[in-house]
Amino acid sequence: MKYIFIVQGEGRGHMTQALSLYDILTSNGHEVSHVIVGKSKRRIIPDFFLDKIQCPVTQLESPNFVTDNNDRSVNVFKTLTFNVRKYRTFLNSVNQIDKIVKADQPDAIINFYDFLGGLYFLLKRPRIEHIALAHQFLLNHSEFEFPKGRFYDKSSLLYGNRLAGYGAKKILGLSFQSMRDEPRKRLFVTPPLLRDEIKKHRPREGDHFLVYMVNHGYSNEVRDFHKKHPEIPIHCFWDKKDEPNELKVDNNLTFHQLDDKKFINFMASCRGYLTTAGFESVCEAMYFGKPILMVPVEGHYEQACNALDATKAGAGVSSKNFDLEILLDYLPNHVDVGDDFRRWCHSTSEAFLSLLTL
Repeated sequence: MKYIFIVQGEGRGHMTQALSLYDILTSNGHEVSHVIVGKSKRRIIPDFFLDKIQCPVTQLESPNFVTDNNDRSVNVFKTLTFNVRKYRTFLNSVNQIDKIVKADQPDAIINFYDFLGGLYFLLKRPRIEHIALAHQFLLNHSEFEFPKGRFYDKSSLLYGNRLAGYGAKKILGLSFQSMRDEPRKRLFVTPPLLRDEIKKHRPREGDHFLVYMVNHGYSNEVRDFHKKHPEIPIHCFWDKKDEPNELKVDNNLTFHQLDDKKFINFMASCRGYLTTAGFESVCEAMYFGKPILMVPVEGHYEQACNALDATKAGAGVSSKNFDLEILLDYLPNHVDVGDDFRRWCHSTSEAFLSLLTL
């Protein structure tokens, strides 16, 4: 079968999922003819993604989040007004997708939660199978537990699911743990799409903390912790454009630009992991059995859902504060769920091939 991918470019999770599924499909005789990545001025598509996708990659402007002036929290009002003002740009992106689809004639389009994918099926109504894939779609499951309150945020996220999954024949919800399928909703629960690079590494016991921040405004909290505990090595990964590939503050505090090989090495050997509750990196840390502190980005309801879901699955602890002190205190209480999680992940190829190629 021939596929086109449409991939959300916000953060790294959807891109690493696309890489993993690309490998599964192509190694089993299928073709991915084109990858379309939704981009914004806030994010740079990392080199590791462009290097590993062995087919044409087209970047198109896509609806995205707008943060506050400190690049810490999601501003819902600014996000709505900014994206509405750019509707002509997004319509042009939809037209570009239509040209690519008509040229390639794929059997199916797999949409990794980019709203452009939903807009394309809403506006163009192509006679091509649409498969929507993301952890966010697990929120459609009748047994999913939501954070208390925040009715408006919950409604907005579920509406976003409807848009991203518009016209989908199958909706695949990536999950931290096994749950029953709900075929009447077209919802199928799948293991995470971890990269082979993760599965090839063995966890090791190191002395450093690893930090991944989607928004670099959290770097001040890391520096504050470092002042209190200068003896603890810390490696942080960010995508602050005006900084070098490696910013070495001193012997025990280093900020790195995104680099998948370096990141995996530090994760496999870290003492604990602090992250802003993105699904993919939490899964990677769970695979290595690492204790995790998850801090949802302020105003980012999806990440609040991720943190609650992962905590229930035994990943670690969540907090509103980006504070390594909390992770340090949690370490003695952590119960390693790595063995169970690895068993769940080992069924990934079989699950996706059965859902996508029948």
